Amino acid sequence: MDLQLHNSKETITVSDAVFGLEYKESLIHQLVTAYMAAGRAGTVAQKNRSAVRGGGAKPWNQKGSGRARAGTSRSPLWRSGGTTFAAQPRDYTQKLNKKMYRTGIRSMLSELNRQQRLIVVEDITVDAPKTKQMAAKLADLGVSKTLIVTETGDESLYLSARNLPYVEVTDVAGMNPVNLARYDHVVVTVGAVRAIEESLGGAEGDK
Repeated sequence: MDLQLHNSKETITVSDAVFGLEYKESLIHQLVTAYMAAGRAGTVAQKNRSAVRGGGAKPWNQKGSGRARAGTSRSPLWRSGGTTFAAQPRDYTQKLNKKMYRTGIRSMLSELNRQQRLIVVEDITVDAPKTKQMAAKLADLGVSKTLIVTETGDESLYLSARNLPYVEVTDVAGMNPVNLARYDHVVVTVGAVRAIEESLGGAEGDK
């Protein structure tokens, strides 16, 4: 299939397996959920009754005091006691193999292309790290809430975009299901398109 360059009659031929795949909604949902879950720290920790210091001695006799039975002063019912069902560190990572990941990313790119939200440009650069220059380029493209994908990292481009709300600059390696789903448009350079094909198109049977 062919992708047309923005504001140009030129087209580039790309792989149908990368930019012409059917939309797999359930897979994409699983992909985004797993990616966000993997980013959770999972370090929350509370002390249960066995982890709270002290409380080894029985507060009073079992019988004869007129008070309710108590075996430890670190019971969750007591002040300074442990926490009932205390949260413990855990790993939120969900299993997602490479084949599923590649297929999901290809499906997302294909759907962006079908919805005309994927904008291919020959290149996108700025003379200096100036927000004003980046804003002008986005205005020429007619986009605002945008993900810009380049073949390799461009520090000037990143610095020019970091003060613009809802604009993110990344290279092909930093492209992920969350930032593909977050923005209204994805602006990608021709070099990035070729790099994407190389990284995702190697397994034609992953459909």
